[in-house]
Amino acid sequence: MIDRRRFFQGVYRLPFLGAVVPPALAAPAERNFYTELGVRPIINGAGVYTMFTGCLMRPEVVKAIQAMSTRFVRLTELHDAVGKRIAGLLGCEAAMVPSGAAAALTLGTAACMTGTDPELIRRIPDSTGMKNEVIIQKSHRFPYDHMVRNCGIRMIEVETREELERAISPRTALLLFLNKAEPQGQVKMEEFIALGKRRGIPTFNDAAADIPPLENLTRPIKLGFDLIAVSGGKGIRGPQSAGLLLGRKHLIEAARLNTAPYSDTMGRSCKVNKEELVGMMVALESFLKEDHASLYKEWERRVAAMSRQVSKVPGVRAEPFVPRIANQVPHLRVEWDPSRIRLTPKELMQRLRDGEPSIELVPEPSTGVEIASWMLQPGEAEIVGRRIREILSQG
Repeated sequence: MIDRRRFFQGVYRLPFLGAVVPPALAAPAERNFYTELGVRPIINGAGVYTMFTGCLMRPEVVKAIQAMSTRFVRLTELHDAVGKRIAGLLGCEAAMVPSGAAAALTLGTAACMTGTDPELIRRIPDSTGMKNEVIIQKSHRFPYDHMVRNCGIRMIEVETREELERAISPRTALLLFLNKAEPQGQVKMEEFIALGKRRGIPTFNDAAADIPPLENLTRPIKLGFDLIAVSGGKGIRGPQSAGLLLGRKHLIEAARLNTAPYSDTMGRSCKVNKEELVGMMVALESFLKEDHASLYKEWERRVAAMSRQVSKVPGVRAEPFVPRIANQVPHLRVEWDPSRIRLTPKELMQRLRDGEPSIELVPEPSTGVEIASWMLQPGEAEIVGRRIREILSQG
């Protein structure tokens, strides 16, 4: 039998335990995937563009994703529960989590065409015999309405209320409204909704990139749009591949039948996993509790910090501004006298992109360069302002 006292005396004489742990049992070093894959992280002075991976998810969203990754569930049951919670938070009849606002456009359109008829659901985009026309104001056309056309419909463009009324026919599936384009259209939001209700045609609002402010989320619901599409990976800071489709109970039910986990559907590719479902719900909960006024003041501070830096360069003008409706947060526009600084906006943006750290600004600004404040991380506004100042000083 081993002498217990001599055993422990021997243990105490061993070198520090970590020195004798076999390498295979040591904790693995955390992988740096950016270095491993040769992909450069960026400072995001552009905003919530998908090409720059939208937002950074909230820490509580990441925790929710991890928490949901350890068990199996029935996906339809989870869809039901998450949709019910989101609808309760926002005060709408029903809600679902699609794979982004673009998917919401496809699924909402399909819902208006097929209802819950399984034969029609299987058949689209062959829309023969269905309601297969969507009416939209000409000034509201946008690249993402391709997601609507995916369903086999034809877009009918109008400009005036009279044209809109005349365009409605037995083939009309829905009336589509682009939230950010309201100032350009002749038919405003309230009138658009009222017309749809009077004629029995669903109205659909794409408010994808229009949050914050919170009002841009709640106003379309209160006014009575039948469907509303919202991005999850922008101002709400949920998963980039998730979003919200809000609206009437019968339309959300039909939209759900047009996507995963159901196989023979137009929206089967618009799959959302259990982690994203709950992550989107948690992101919305946090967004609704946020101190939006304090956040806005911080964004204004970042703009002021960048403005102070770039304004030190002779011939440079820095102007704070807030875009109307979409991306409605503080931005900075920087312009310069081309006779003093012989550098084009594209050249400046490329130098920022090529430098270290790599910086992206708002793509294709109207003049000069534009910087969005809200996706910058602590300390990055000062870096961006300093880098722009240094490049423009070299002229």
